[in-house]
Amino acid sequence: MLDFTWKVFSQTGNIETYLLMKELETVYDEEAFFETSERIAELDPNI
Repeated sequence: MLDFTWKVFSQTGNIETYLLMKELETVYDEEAFFETSERIAELDPNI
């Protein structure tokens, strides 16, 4: 999804598309953080 929004932004220069891409990046980063935290908790429940 990020690749698509970047491609659209780079071709159009549409600031709304850029802002959407930045919002999606934030969502993906948060999901990755929580997934990593859950995996660590499974491996070491004392954390």
